[in-house]
Amino acid sequence: MDPSKDLAAYGYGSVAWKERIEIWKQKQEKLHMMKSDDGSKDGYSDDLDLPLMDEARQPLSRKLRIPSSQINPYRMIILIRLVVLGFFFHYRVMHPVNDAYALWLVSVICEIWFSLSWIFDQFPKWFPIDRETYLDRLSLRYEKEGEPSQLSHVDVFVSTVDPVKEPPLVTVNTVLSILAVDYPVEKVSCYVSDDAAAMITFEALSEASEFARKWVPFCKKFNIEPRAPEWYFAQKIDYLKDKVLPSFVRERRAMKREYEKFKVRINALVAKARKVPEEGWTMQDGTPWPGNNIRDHPGMIQVFLGQRHDIDGNELPRLVYVSREKRPRFSHHKNAGAMNALVRVSAVLTNAPYVLNLDCNHYINNSKALREAMCFMMDPLLGKRVCYVQFPQRFDGIDSHDRYGNRNTVFFDINMKGLDGIQGPMYVGTGCVFRRLALYGYDAPKPKKPPTRTCNCWPKWCCGCFCSGRRKKKLPNKQRKARNTKQRDEEASPLVCTATDVIEEGVVCNFWNKFAISEQKLEKKFGQSPTFIASTLLEDGGTVNGASPASLLKEAIHVISCGYEDKTDWGKEVGWIYGSVTEDILTGFKMHCRGWRSIYCVPATPAFKGSALINVSDRLNEVLRWALGSIEIFLSRHCPLWYGYGGGLRWLERLSYINATVYPWTSIPLVAYCALPAVCLLTGNFIIPELNNVASLWFVSLFICIFATSILEMRWSGVGIDEWWRNQQFWVIGGVSAHVFAVFQGLLKVIAGVNTNFSTMTSKAGDDGEFSELYALKWTTLLIPPTTLLIVNLIGVIAAISNAINNGYDSWGPLLGKLFFAFWVLAHLYPFLKGMLGRGNRTPTIIIIWSILFASVFSLLWVHVNPFVAKSDGPPLEECGLDCD
Repeated sequence: MDPSKDLAAYGYGSVAWKERIEIWKQKQEKLHMMKSDDGSKDGYSDDLDLPLMDEARQPLSRKLRIPSSQINPYRMIILIRLVVLGFFFHYRVMHPVNDAYALWLVSVICEIWFSLSWIFDQFPKWFPIDRETYLDRLSLRYEKEGEPSQLSHVDVFVSTVDPVKEPPLVTVNTVLSILAVDYPVEKVSCYVSDDAAAMITFEALSEASEFARKWVPFCKKFNIEPRAPEWYFAQKIDYLKDKVLPSFVRERRAMKREYEKFKVRINALVAKARKVPEEGWTMQDGTPWPGNNIRDHPGMIQVFLGQRHDIDGNELPRLVYVSREKRPRFSHHKNAGAMNALVRVSAVLTNAPYVLNLDCNHYINNSKALREAMCFMMDPLLGKRVCYVQFPQRFDGIDSHDRYGNRNTVFFDINMKGLDGIQGPMYVGTGCVFRRLALYGYDAPKPKKPPTRTCNCWPKWCCGCFCSGRRKKKLPNKQRKARNTKQRDEEASPLVCTATDVIEEGVVCNFWNKFAISEQKLEKKFGQSPTFIASTLLEDGGTVNGASPASLLKEAIHVISCGYEDKTDWGKEVGWIYGSVTEDILTGFKMHCRGWRSIYCVPATPAFKGSALINVSDRLNEVLRWALGSIEIFLSRHCPLWYGYGGGLRWLERLSYINATVYPWTSIPLVAYCALPAVCLLTGNFIIPELNNVASLWFVSLFICIFATSILEMRWSGVGIDEWWRNQQFWVIGGVSAHVFAVFQGLLKVIAGVNTNFSTMTSKAGDDGEFSELYALKWTTLLIPPTTLLIVNLIGVIAAISNAINNGYDSWGPLLGKLFFAFWVLAHLYPFLKGMLGRGNRTPTIIIIWSILFASVFSLLWVHVNPFVAKSDGPPLEECGLDCD
C-alpha cells in the first residue's frame, strides 16, 4: 500500500478500515512502551484482547473423523464380505436342489434381494464422522459485551393435529420449553399450528402464556434443565446439585405448587372438552367458536405473547396460535400443508432466517440447542451451503429392554453419522433447524473454484512436459479493463434488493447473483402476496419497514387461506413437498438434489426428547405410515432411482435415498423366507443340498463376515449389542407385518386411487402401573401375519421333532439345519410373542382364531407325512397286519 496515497483512493473494504488502522497504531504504541520499560519481547502476553480476537475468529465447529484403527478394519471386512457373497451365490446358483426346486428357487431369489438391500444400506455408511461445536466461540463472535446480540432470529414451529391423541398438557410443555430456551428472547418466536381448530388447544395456550411469565424467569435464574416443567419435576436426580443460591429450594417448591395448579386447570379443560355442546363452543363474548366445524372454518391467528413481560419485567418470546382456513372442496395436504402455512405466516410476522420444526410431543431437552445449530448455520465458511441441521431423536418413557426398538439407535447413531460424511443426514420430521431460503426452493450457492494451475506456475523448462493445451490468450488492455470493471461492479452490488424495489419494479435479487424476474413469475412461485414476496428477498430476515401490526395480521390471514396455494409452486418446489405421508424424506431429498448439504448435530446432552409409542399395535401402525410414505415416493416422479440427475445429489447420498424408498418391498421376500423353515420341516425337504467341504467354507465365511461387520460397526459407533439385536428383531417384526400391508396399500392408493385404513381397537386394557401401555393389547390386522408365522413355525418344529423321535437318531443330522433355520425366525419374533401374551398371558381371541386358521390351511397344504407314525420301507401295514417287522 502506497503511504503517499489517500486511503479513500482504494475504495472501501476490510483492508483500509479507519478503526482497524487506529487500533493497530494503539497496539504498536503499547508494545513499544512495554519494550522500552523492561526490554521484554513477550509483551503480547499481557494484552488480553488478542487471545479473545483470535478465539472469535476460529471455526465454530469441527469435523471429527472416526479413528483409522476402527474404521479401516470395518471397511476391509465389508469388501471381504462382498467377495464371499460372490462365491456364495456362485455355489447357490450352480447347485440347485432337484427334489425341492421351487423351495430352492424362492430361497435364492430372497437371498439375492437381501444382499442388494444390504448393499443399499451399507455403502452410505462408508464415511462416518462426528462433529464438535464451540458455543463459547459463537458467543465471542456474535454476543460482544455491551453490544446488542448479533445472533440470528429463529422461528419455532410446533404442529398439533388432534388434542385427543396429542394431549394439551404435552403440547404446552413443549411450548414452555421453547419460551425458556437459552437464546435472546427478542430473537425467538414460537408458532403453534392447530390443524384441528380445537378451542381446547387455544385455551391451553392461553393458560401456558400466563404460566410462562413465572416459569421462564425461574428457569433462567437457576439455569435448570430440562425446561419442560413436567419432565423437570419428574426427574429422579439430586436437584440440588450445582445449585448454590440459598433461595433455590424455596422457589422450586413454590414453582412446583404453581405448576400443579396449572396442570389442574389444563386437566379441567380436557374434562370439559369431552362434553361438546349441541350448538358448539362459544367464546366469552357469546359468539360461536370459529373452529366448531373442523373441516369448514376460517383461518385464525392469535398472538399471546410478544408485548407482555414476565413477572420480573423482562421481555418474553412471541407466542402465536395459528389455525389455517379449511373448506370442504380444497385439498389440505395434512401436515405438509400445515407447515407451509406456518412458513408463510411467520414470514409475514417475524421472518426469521432460520426455522426450527418440532412435533408437539418433542420438547427442548437442552436449552442451548438453538446455539448448537447456529454454530453450523452462522459459520462463515460452512454455513452458506447448509440447508438444515438435523438432531437425533431421543425418547422418554421407554422400558429398559426397549422391546420394540423405539430408540432406533442403529439408524440415528450409525446410518445418520454415515450420511453426514457424504452430503448430510435425511430430514426425519422433527428436531430440525432449516435455512428459510432453502425452503423457498433456491439452489445452493456454488462454491468458488480454486484458480487453475497454468504454465505460469511452473518453470519454463517443464511447460512442455506437464501442461497440456495452449496458454490462455492475453486480452487487450481495453477488454481486460472492461472485464475487471464488470467483476468489480458485480462484487460491490447489493446482495438483496429492497422490498420497495420488488413491489414497485418487479425485480428480485437472490443472495447469490442478481437477475431480473417478472412479477408474474414471483406470484406463480410464492402466491399473490406482495408482503410475503418482499420477505423472501431478505436474506437476514426481518419484516417490511413501515407496515403496521394490523396490516401484517391481515396479510397473515390471507396467506393461510385455503386457496392461496392454487396455481403456485407450494408443495411442488417451495416449502414442504406434497405427494407422500412422509413429507420429511421428500422435502430433504429435494434440497439435496438442489446441491445443499445438511449437518448432523449430536450434542452430549440430547437437544430434544419426545414420547415414544411403546405399544406393539401403535408401533406397527407408526411403521406402516412410514413404509406407506416410502412406497408413495417410490411410485412417484420423485423416486430417487430416476429423479434429480444432473443436480447436486451425490451418488452415495442417492443410494441412501433409494434404500429409504425401496425397503418396504423387502417385506415380500422376508415373509417368504420366514415361512420356508416351516415348509422344510413339514415336507422333509431343504433349500440347500448336501454340503461338501468347499461349500461349508463359504457358508461359514459368510456367517463370520456378517457377525464381524456388525461387531466392528458397533465398535466405531458406540451402539450396544442389545440395541443392535433389538433393531434386528423389530426389522423382522415390522417387515412381516406393517411393511407387507404398506406395499399393498400403497399400490392400491397410487395405482387404483383406493384409500384403505387399518383401524386399531383396544382389546385388553393394561394395568395402571408403569409401562402399562406396553402390555395393553390392541386389535389390528397388522398382528395377523407375524402371529401366523409364529404358529406355523412352531407346528413345523413339533412335527419335525416328533418325526425324528419316531424314526430314530439317524434322522437327526439333516434335521439340525432345518431346526436352526426355524429357531432363527422364532428368535426374531420373540418380542412380538411376548407382547402378544402380555402380563397376564392373555391374547385376544380374534387374533388366535385368525392365526390358527391361516396356519392350519398352510400346514394342510404341505403335510405329506404323519409325524407320529414311524416310516417303513417294507410292505404296507394293511397287507402284513400284525406280522410286519
